[in-house]
Amino acid sequence: MARVVAPATVVDFDELRRQVQRVNAALGASDLVLLAFGNASAVDREAGVMAIKPSGADYATLRPDDITVVELASGDVVAGSRRPSSDTPTHLALYRAFPAIAAIVHTHSSYATSWAQAEREIPCLGTTHADHFGGSVPVTRRLREEEIATDYEAHTGDVIVERYRVGGLDPMLLPAVLVARHGPFVWGESLQAAFANALALEEVARMALHTEWLRPTPDPIDTRLLRRHFERKHGPAAYYGQLPVPRER
Repeated sequence: MARVVAPATVVDFDELRRQVQRVNAALGASDLVLLAFGNASAVDREAGVMAIKPSGADYATLRPDDITVVELASGDVVAGSRRPSSDTPTHLALYRAFPAIAAIVHTHSSYATSWAQAEREIPCLGTTHADHFGGSVPVTRRLREEEIATDYEAHTGDVIVERYRVGGLDPMLLPAVLVARHGPFVWGESLQAAFANALALEEVARMALHTEWLRPTPDPIDTRLLRRHFERKHGPAAYYGQLPVPRER
């Protein structure tokens, strides 16, 4: 359990906590979570902290002051009176391993969790998937008995990191993972991006299942089409969406 310490310097975490509260409230109002399942967090790397939903908290009544702030390096609580989510060690492992991640969303959404329980990657079968994920959504190995028995949540983060490093996977090309027999963790370069990726993951998980009902063992999407759709949104020459309006001189 994270211990509560006084921060070395007085830092205003109010805006970070407001942002995390708003996304957790949106998560609770979505179809991605039930009861108190799941959580969202965001990191302030300059301040060296992470803000996350408190453990077991009701999404509907969550206030910014309820959001717990912990040190990224130690996991110690530096702001907030409530215990941080039990998944805090998993979030911390991902932030520490993948510097490009700014926010994480964890759910037990029905379709994505079904693929996780089946220990199957979600194959990239069409352009809807390719718009958000640059390939099949990976699944981790099962946790070993000793990993479950001690520091379970930290080891959950470790198996995610292991899956990406051993598989040579880019976490920003594939900003979602299925933890075997558990559920999805999704991330992004912002809270809004992480939440959007969580919504997209659940939808492509549903579509993939329905596609397999209609056509067992379908072929994956053509690689060129996959890359075109992913890169038009996320590549260096992305052109999807609106460009900023230039200022008049």
